[in-house]
Amino acid sequence: MASTGKVAAANQPFPPHAFAQNPLKDRQDVVDACAALLDPLEAGFSPQCAMVRVGGTGTRFDETAAQIEGFARPLWGLASLLAGGSEYGKTQLFVKGLASGTDPDGPEFWGNMEDLDQRMVESCPIGFTLAVAGKDFWDPLSDREKANVAAWIGSMNDKEMPNTNWLWFRVFANLGLKANGAAYSQERIFADMDHLDTFYRGGGWSNDGPAGYTQMDYYSGSFAIQFLQLLYAKLANDTDPKRAEEYRHRARVFALDFVHYQDPDGHSIPFGRSMTYRFATIGFWSAMAFADVDPPAPLTWGMAKGLLLRNLRWWTQHPHIFQPNGMLNIGYTYPNYYLAEPYNSPGSPYWCMLAFAALAQPASHPFWSSAEEAHPFTQTPSPIPFVKALKHPLHIMVHKGGHTFLLSSGQKCHYPLKATQAKYGHFAYSAAFAYSVPTGGYTLEQFAPESALALSDDGGEIWKMRREVLDAQIIDRDGQPVLYSFMRPWPDVEVQTWLLPPTDEAPNWHLRVHRVVTGRELMSAEGGFAVKGTRERDGRMLGNFIKDGEGTRAEGREAVVVSKAGAVGVLELRDGERKGGVCQVDANSNLVEPRTLLPTLYGDLKAGETRSFVSAVFALPAGTEGWEGRWEAEWERRPKVPAWVEEVLK
Repeated sequence: MASTGKVAAANQPFPPHAFAQNPLKDRQDVVDACAALLDPLEAGFSPQCAMVRVGGTGTRFDETAAQIEGFARPLWGLASLLAGGSEYGKTQLFVKGLASGTDPDGPEFWGNMEDLDQRMVESCPIGFTLAVAGKDFWDPLSDREKANVAAWIGSMNDKEMPNTNWLWFRVFANLGLKANGAAYSQERIFADMDHLDTFYRGGGWSNDGPAGYTQMDYYSGSFAIQFLQLLYAKLANDTDPKRAEEYRHRARVFALDFVHYQDPDGHSIPFGRSMTYRFATIGFWSAMAFADVDPPAPLTWGMAKGLLLRNLRWWTQHPHIFQPNGMLNIGYTYPNYYLAEPYNSPGSPYWCMLAFAALAQPASHPFWSSAEEAHPFTQTPSPIPFVKALKHPLHIMVHKGGHTFLLSSGQKCHYPLKATQAKYGHFAYSAAFAYSVPTGGYTLEQFAPESALALSDDGGEIWKMRREVLDAQIIDRDGQPVLYSFMRPWPDVEVQTWLLPPTDEAPNWHLRVHRVVTGRELMSAEGGFAVKGTRERDGRMLGNFIKDGEGTRAEGREAVVVSKAGAVGVLELRDGERKGGVCQVDANSNLVEPRTLLPTLYGDLKAGETRSFVSAVFALPAGTEGWEGRWEAEWERRPKVPAWVEEVLK
């Protein structure tokens, strides 16, 4: 007899989505997956098709702009599909919408462009569509309709734009007009490109903004900058060959870093903002194919193809990314507004469609004709390092003990983004155990101190975690990279932190070393990785004992949680006063698992005290072969504190 827990997990309120049933093995499967995401949008089209309503929640910009997102963002996939010679039977809905949305005398006019207008963002996929699928979107228009489209998009050229990746959107608006012989501004393209190039920091990496910003998340890669650089290199090669070649070079260098952000199972490490874009994280590899940029050795086309396909297949295993009507929802693996940004309208998640850029290439292209290859990490020996320090994003990338994750310090969003301390300030970000965001502003359970050191000076009502980081740098200790940072959460509190990747002797542990100098009384709590907190057999929350390979245990200076998602834990190696426990963080705080538990170290600090902590953090994902039979042995395989740490803490 099946358990009620398994029945409850299997019970779904709507039939399986066509996307979720797709094997995603070849190009035609990807075409079908793209179409499966487009099909449900038909029900959301306005009468003249200029807008698509995906849901009812609001955002910081107007409702018309929100529904323009629902119309325009799916074009990333549709345009690529059409450019590669495939067909989609409902294309005419989008063509009709483009004509009616840009008609100033029509009932569904999108409205004139204003400074800093959200409509500028959606002009990017529209411009791309005109550039690669003009035969489907431009040629069928009347002369008047063409003039309207050109006037609406071209009106961006004299408007103020944010000093960020947004400048790319104006570039692509002009590229779309140029490709179809309409009036455009080459001067504006070059001026914007020259400014965007000032964001470049080296090693293939660009910052999402000018000097002084410290944000190099997926916007620096798949969501915007690297992705659009590759598209530009293909579309503007004739008029800007030198820059196009530079972008191809940057992409090859960047690829050798970016491959570390993908787990062998296909999932990309969640980090930073806009995670509701989901498989857009893999868009860079699709753009490599679009731009005909051969992957740099030791990477191959077969590896790049595998990175894309495995990521898409990972997402097919998560049915709750869809609403009952088949449209995407705001969230990650399930509907979740705690993680949403102020700019996430219901149509916002369809930025994920840029992952389909490779469909612009025919089946004969080496990206599609090559046999799918496994992630380089799975090869023996691996052609890429298992630990790699990345100078510019200030990340140490790790694949050890079957766990793909990164250590992070020094990044932040340049404006007060919701949950910014969780999206940029955590010590570690994992592909197997995704990050958690706060659900409220009261008590530790709502703040969810996953992979963070949380401090409270009011008895535990309000907690501070790392956001503003000073003096972050990667240093070398005993031939291994270490990530150092400094923060001052209050004027009279200083925290120095050193993050150490795992060693071969203890591959499932990383170390976090902290020196805290405080002028006030503080409560502290430091979490490890959050893990699925329910039992497999009946779906109930894990008990405070480990039985049949599931449960929690907290004693002395350590705590461990084991579920069918894997084993995670924390251990204090130095401070005898810190105690281990399990924090029952709020539901829906984690991006992947709606119900999680968090192994945590707790300790109080007195005013005028200097305390040093050495936190050992354990993780063994369920995807690791034989993990259930060996997690206890790995848990007992305790890491050693390097001699240099003891010297520093003196």
